Amino acid sequence: MTGVMVIQGRQLGAEEIELIQGLIAEHCDWCRTRLSEELCQRWDWRNARGRMKDMAARTLLLKLERAGHIRLPQRRSKLTNEFRNRNMPLVAHATAPIRGALRELRPLAVSIVHPGSEDLRLFNCLLSRYHYLGHRNTVGENIRYLVRDRAGRPVGCALFGSAAWKCAARDAWIGWDRGTREANMGLLTNNTRFLVLPWVQVPHLASHMLACLSGRIRADWQDKYGHPIHALETFVDRSRFKGTCYRAANWIYVGKTQGRSRQDRHRTLSVPVKDIYLYPLIQGFCRELCSC
Repeated sequence: MTGVMVIQGRQLGAEEIELIQGLIAEHCDWCRTRLSEELCQRWDWRNARGRMKDMAARTLLLKLERAGHIRLPQRRSKLTNEFRNRNMPLVAHATAPIRGALRELRPLAVSIVHPGSEDLRLFNCLLSRYHYLGHRNTVGENIRYLVRDRAGRPVGCALFGSAAWKCAARDAWIGWDRGTREANMGLLTNNTRFLVLPWVQVPHLASHMLACLSGRIRADWQDKYGHPIHALETFVDRSRFKGTCYRAANWIYVGKTQGRSRQDRHRTLSVPVKDIYLYPLIQGFCRELCSC
């Protein structure tokens, strides 16, 4: 290997690759988790809260293996998280129609969904049953929100997670080159799931939910992860939706995807084209996203 590459925000050269190769060769009994934990310890790789970035290390190892630089030990168990999310347990919830004017539901109560809570079980159930993409467990930095009306009835939910690693139209609009994008990726988050429950038919509710979320997520992110975010992104399947609620909530259309999967190394896979929207959380957010 020659030169330096950046993966998961870390610069990797020949010395780092040799370290990983050596750990794999010397510790044949280590599983992938043990290997990622060792890397975090050796590199003192932590987030702003001081927690080890174990999931980032696991992703880094997978990308190195896909690029042919290392060969990871065999997985010791099935991907239980993925299997479990295909069969989310049903949590009892009312489905009686909710109709009327938005003012009759306000003020909305937006709450963060915490691990191990009853809200998490309800959140997983709702997304897996009613969102067209379903739901899997999310790795990396993320925040889940459950939205209720003033009567305490769930009306929707939203998930924010890692920003798309590469997106030509978005990167050009922001002004990102590769190095700056890789350095500042953590300052952007992706609204990967947004759901108004199907029995809730209230005009303008979706855009109002988005406004409520955008008004608090920066502080929530800072509180949870110890660093801010400067903008939100989302990708809207244009074959299914027009992005009306995002436009009404003042999200900015910046282009469309190329209809390729991130797994499409040979440009042979076709996926739905998606419209790309950004929402700035601060003034001069492009300048902040482009700063080094």
